[in-house]
Amino acid sequence: MGSTTDKISGKTNEIAGKAKQAVGKATGKDSMRAEGAAQEAKGKAQVATGTVKEKLKNAVDRL
Repeated sequence: MGSTTDKISGKTNEIAGKAKQAVGKATGKDSMRAEGAAQEAKGKAQVATGTVKEKLKNAVDRL
């Protein structure tokens, strides 16, 4: 995936994860809260990956 795709997918996962956590909290379902937390963490990692890819590409382009 490209850096932009990683960032978009990451933000989508972060938002979906936060929503799952909220639903889990509202319904008292700890498993959904945990699933949401994991999805949010995955999203943050994807955004970080996208940022690193972008910085590497910029560095290579300057060479």
